[in-house]
Amino acid sequence: MTYSSRLIKATALLPDTKALMASWDLSVDVNTNLNNARQNNIFGKASRSRVEDILRIFKQRYFEDPQIGNALVTLVQAKVPTKWIDSLFYYYSAQNDETLKDIVLQVVNPRRQAGFSDIHLDHVIRKLRDWSSEGKTTTAWGEDTLLHVAQHALASLRDFGILEGATQKYLIPVMLPIEPFAFIAFDLLKRNGSGDRVLHSPDWGLFNLKPNEVEEHLIEAHQQRLCEYFAAGAVIRLEFPFQDFMELTNAIIERSRS
Repeated sequence: MTYSSRLIKATALLPDTKALMASWDLSVDVNTNLNNARQNNIFGKASRSRVEDILRIFKQRYFEDPQIGNALVTLVQAKVPTKWIDSLFYYYSAQNDETLKDIVLQVVNPRRQAGFSDIHLDHVIRKLRDWSSEGKTTTAWGEDTLLHVAQHALASLRDFGILEGATQKYLIPVMLPIEPFAFIAFDLLKRNGSGDRVLHSPDWGLFNLKPNEVEEHLIEAHQQRLCEYFAAGAVIRLEFPFQDFMELTNAIIERSRS
């Protein structure tokens, strides 16, 4: 595991991401859309270097798989509920950045499970310092880097709705609506190929979901015909009535309009 300091370049970027996806043209490729964003100055007064940072991070987070990126664009342009979109942006941002992901899994969640209601910058800095001293970071991080990565991580988690608070951050209940849950489960099934692996994926920890809670969500998704979930002892079967992300996306959009 190698942790990077890329968080210093960007936090959640929710307004910029939504502006870019709202202007996205699905009839042309990713690079053409990114060039259009540069030329049309959709980020307002951002400097050229800042625009390049935003576009690079956007592409890394959401267009590693163009099918997923196009599905997210379609959801944004269909104006589905903000909570659905923000949950997916959070999930894919964490998937793209192991530093952010493991801060949640190894710092935020243990503090939540211990019954605390707040989290301090020092809690994150201590973990980052451990990673650096263990050689797990891209380079040896000095105190300034440790501070800035911790600050940007907590700011990102606040923007994504995992924490709240301006200076002092507080843990809040993490809600994952069934629609983005189904989208993530579909993604995990494609990656892992097994219903059991989906059920026990550590990635659900991003939403503080334990396996029994994941199963409750799967049962609800099954009842709402977003998936087919059956469990008999150790045998678990998970299937989706959709061929690809776009079919699932269209079903989610229909739900938003009903």
